[in-house]
Amino acid sequence: MFNRLKLAIAALALSASAALAAKDTITLGMVLEPPNLDPTAGAAAAIDEVVYANIFEGLTRFGPDGSILPALAESWEISDDGKVYTFTLHGGVKFHDDTEMEATDVKFSLDRARAEDSTNAQKALFAGIESVEALDPRTVRVTLKNPDGLFPFKMAWGDAVIVAPESIGKAATHPIGTGPFRFVKWVKGDRVEIERNPDYWGAPVKLSHATFKFISDPNAAFAAMMAGDVDAFPNFPAPETLEQFRADPRFRVIVGSTEGETILSTNNKAGPLADIRVRKAIAHAINRQEIIDGAMFGYGTPIGTHFAPHNPAYVDLRALSKHDPELSKKLLKEAGQEGLRLRLMLPPPTYARRGGEIVASQLRAVGIETEITNLEWAQWLEQVFKGKDYDLTIVSHTEPMDIGIYARPDYYFQYDNPAFRDLMDQLNLATAPTRRAAILGAAQAMIARDYVNGYLFQLAKTGVANAKIRGLWENAPTQANDLTGVYWEE
Repeated sequence: MFNRLKLAIAALALSASAALAAKDTITLGMVLEPPNLDPTAGAAAAIDEVVYANIFEGLTRFGPDGSILPALAESWEISDDGKVYTFTLHGGVKFHDDTEMEATDVKFSLDRARAEDSTNAQKALFAGIESVEALDPRTVRVTLKNPDGLFPFKMAWGDAVIVAPESIGKAATHPIGTGPFRFVKWVKGDRVEIERNPDYWGAPVKLSHATFKFISDPNAAFAAMMAGDVDAFPNFPAPETLEQFRADPRFRVIVGSTEGETILSTNNKAGPLADIRVRKAIAHAINRQEIIDGAMFGYGTPIGTHFAPHNPAYVDLRALSKHDPELSKKLLKEAGQEGLRLRLMLPPPTYARRGGEIVASQLRAVGIETEITNLEWAQWLEQVFKGKDYDLTIVSHTEPMDIGIYARPDYYFQYDNPAFRDLMDQLNLATAPTRRAAILGAAQAMIARDYVNGYLFQLAKTGVANAKIRGLWENAPTQANDLTGVYWEE
């Protein structure tokens, strides 16, 4: 009897200990499902939101404060002329299929990204590379065509992660990287699951398992958080409910900044939109604050160009496109475009769907009618981003300091200005901070004065999480749900 009593007490003690142990799994909500899981062959931010720093790693990486940190490269040296970067790789690094990660994999990854037939969405990041050499298993020498002080920054993008020739062919559906988590499964239309990599070369993560749950509907996202079906929603799609979460001690509201310039993207070669007077009329028809208040419930910072306000080189150019409906009407009359009708294609995010309705109303007030079409994300990527079959759309460009996309005439808003491309060439050669800031200022002004797009607001990072979760990013220096430092408080 006494022995049975001791066993019962011991069992209760073990049970209590297990109950008090910190949870080590997490379910994160995401608005958009990625079209694939290969960050080197897709433009969707949702890809990086799953795999960046979790499954895949690059030579460098973004820290939560936007700093550039070593990743697979433990260090690097720069030649006196600024053209040669010699990276020393960490030793003992393996891909998730147990193959060694060596300098030849870095060469393969960079050469593949910059190849003529590359499908990398950010191929321009690699355009300055002259050659890549694997000097030995842990040493890579990258020679650039010209000095580029931003090369470590470029290598931190999700598009620059290191992959292996043996596994890249199946990365779209079964990604194999070097990161602290490895892929488990993808249930299309529902979730992606990852688990702790027991053979990770670096510091082990505290989470044993993570699930990314795809919930695009704001009401469903709210219900999932309240029911505990989702532990955290780093980019919560229902900002109108944040005050309700703030008042509930079970939750923590996390509001920060992002690199996401939210714009009324304009097809600069679509009929009347090729006329700068029409684009200018659209820009002056927009009331930014009304969109921020109506679509985002006050969360967002008005912008007048494609550049983040928290960047030291930001120039406030909102006055160039201030709300002026009468000027809009005058410009449309001058252009012979009274009674203009345009197609407005909207992807699923809340800022786009809600913002689109407000923009349509504002354009109607100056005589522009819009036909709104709501697209799923895969449709938007195919028709708008790839096919350029649209007039207007609303989207947040969440890549860090990506003003260089305006130097690409084949990019989906089809802005073709040799003077702007010349500015980007100058920027790539400039190393002095003051010189770089001056060039960036000129670039911001050029696209604002060319009214390439309607510049709406810098997307705020509005997140909700269980109050016991720690380590989620407050700000988003890149498009990522980095789980490497996430844990549950005991």
